[in-house]
Amino acid sequence: MNSTLSRFWFCLALTLLSCPSATAGDVVVISNSEITVSPDEVADIYTGEKQFSGSTQLIPVDNAALQEGFLSAFMQMDTVKYNRLWTRKLFRDGLARPSMKSGDVAVSAYVRRTPGAIGYVSTIPPGVKVIQIISVQ
Repeated sequence: MNSTLSRFWFCLALTLLSCPSATAGDVVVISNSEITVSPDEVADIYTGEKQFSGSTQLIPVDNAALQEGFLSAFMQMDTVKYNRLWTRKLFRDGLARPSMKSGDVAVSAYVRRTPGAIGYVSTIPPGVKVIQIISVQ
C-alpha cells in the first residue's frame, strides 16, 4: 500500500514537471488546436510573411495588455516599428494588421474558437496548443 502511494506521488510529480508552465513575466504563444505552428514561424506570422499553415489561413491576434513585452522580447521591435511595418504591409501588400484584443480572456477565447488563430497570453489556457513560452523581463 505504501509503495503504491509513493509511486503515485512520484508519477504525479514527474507529470507536473514535464508539463509546460508559465511564470510571472512570461508570455505564452498559443494557437488554435487544429493547426501546427513551430516557434520559428511565429515572427513570420506576426510580420505577415507567413499566412498559411497547409490550407488554413493563419490569423494572428495581438493582446493589448502584453503587446509591448511580446514585441520587445520576441520580435525585437517596439510598437512604433511594428505599427510602421503593418502600415507598409497594408499599402504595399493589402494585408490587414492583426486585430487587437483587450487581454488574456479575449485572446484565448478567440484563439480557441477560430481556426488558424494564433495569439499570446500570460497564462496557459485550456483548449489551445502552446507554441512557445517567452520570458519577458
